[in-house]
Amino acid sequence: MAELDTRVGVHVPGVDPLGEADALGADCLQIFVSDPQSFKKPPPHPHAAALRDSPLPIYVHAPYLINICSPVATRRQFGRRMLQWTCDGAADVGAAAVIVHPGHAEDDINEGFTRWVKTLERLKTTVPIFIENTAGGKNAVARKFDDLARLWDAVQNAETDVPIGFCFDTCHAFAAGEELTDAVERVLKIVGTIDLLHANDAQGQPGSGRDRHAHPGQGNIGTDVLRHMIRTAGGPVIIEPHEAWKAAPETVRADMAFVREALQ
Repeated sequence: MAELDTRVGVHVPGVDPLGEADALGADCLQIFVSDPQSFKKPPPHPHAAALRDSPLPIYVHAPYLINICSPVATRRQFGRRMLQWTCDGAADVGAAAVIVHPGHAEDDINEGFTRWVKTLERLKTTVPIFIENTAGGKNAVARKFDDLARLWDAVQNAETDVPIGFCFDTCHAFAAGEELTDAVERVLKIVGTIDLLHANDAQGQPGSGRDRHAHPGQGNIGTDVLRHMIRTAGGPVIIEPHEAWKAAPETVRADMAFVREALQ
């Protein structure tokens, strides 16, 4: 079992990231530094200085549109540019890491692995990149654990100084159709360390490919299995209920309490 890290946080809206995290009692936080549905360059973050000075670990989630595995050259190039911009924005706020969905190669999954290596060899950043397992997508390079193992082997052999880590999303593994009772153990055999856990329950059914999060303990994963995954991963943990910023603060605090109880 990985050494247990009991820090628990949440993805916050980011209008006042530190104030939002403090109001929820979070030990760490996750933000976007740009519109997650846009390829526009992130503007300077208005709270950059305060975030850099904060003792809380800050994770930056890259935009969802990034797909550096795409066979379409322009889309791949936009993705690489956006990833570089996101890393630059993450460095400006003193982020602990950038979390990115690794994408899918519609033409050939093997080409996707190669495109990831080329991306890392061109990327210039000191901020670690945490690759996240994904819920669905044809020829997704990190949906099924067998494919994740091949991607991981490829990126570990890339000629790059960029630090590479792994973010494990419980909802994504469920939506991918993986058996969850030993999912964390199998992933740890591939990546060595789970650097960040996204502890999300699932609205959809197993194997549906549906990336719709539910509040921990209120979805279809099953509370005992979810608690085991949280405990076994080693943390730290971020909760990402969809539209969490619209949820009542007491709902988000209850989500965090569920995770903290699992870590006891």
